[in-house]
Amino acid sequence: MKKLIFIPLFTLYLSNVMAQLPRPMASPQGKVEQKVGLTDISISYYRPSKNNREIFGKVVPYGELWRTGANENTKITISDPIAFGKDTLKTGTYAIFTNPSAEEWKIYFYTETTNWGTPEIWDENKVAVSLTGKVTALNDITETFTINVDPLTTNSAVLNFTWDKTRVSIPFSVPTAIKMNANIDKLMAGPTANEYYTAAEFYFKEKKDLDKALLWVNNAVAVRTNAYWMFRLKAQIQAELGDYKGAIETAKKSIELAEKEADEAFVDQNKASIEEWKKKK
Repeated sequence: MKKLIFIPLFTLYLSNVMAQLPRPMASPQGKVEQKVGLTDISISYYRPSKNNREIFGKVVPYGELWRTGANENTKITISDPIAFGKDTLKTGTYAIFTNPSAEEWKIYFYTETTNWGTPEIWDENKVAVSLTGKVTALNDITETFTINVDPLTTNSAVLNFTWDKTRVSIPFSVPTAIKMNANIDKLMAGPTANEYYTAAEFYFKEKKDLDKALLWVNNAVAVRTNAYWMFRLKAQIQAELGDYKGAIETAKKSIELAEKEADEAFVDQNKASIEEWKKKK
């Protein structure tokens, strides 16, 4: 009787252990992390191997939708819009599906990324961009399916799909010039009011160079003339520097602006500070 109970329990235990045991995958996961200019590109996919098989036209049939790898969907994530000629792929994450033939591949960037393999029902409305890539026949065999981004320039790159003796390459461009111009314009314009405020607040809390903190908060309120919380910080810095008269006047300004926004908390804080600073004048 004991044996009849023991054997099924042991079998169940062994089954659970085997289920949890890490083991190599026939098609291991591959990842591509590449910066092109100022744009980050990430690709996650699973890499089947040739294993002496005829791949295209057999393992991967011609004229049928392919998940472009194995297991889960092949996914690409881009930090900026990228352009394939006249077609622009917006910032985001997409599944990559392909429909190979001997001469060319249809390539689809699909907004639904969570299904396993190809969609049960294909939805054209979920195709963000579709492209056609010419097939290049290679002399040497690529044993394991490979996706890479190469070659690179500061403004462009090429997305390559390579397996067996086949390669399909899709050139694309990235908005490096647009991003650089925006960065240069921002740099030349100097810090924003919020950046001045943040720096001043940090120096005030750390009791570091309060004269510089006052300069920065003055720059902030010169731009954000209705920002009562910035005037509140200015009053606190003035008081910390011993300018209680100036601190009181600034606090009154903060109260006036806070009342317009019905922010009673700031009104009360300023009033309490004014009473305190009056005693120190």
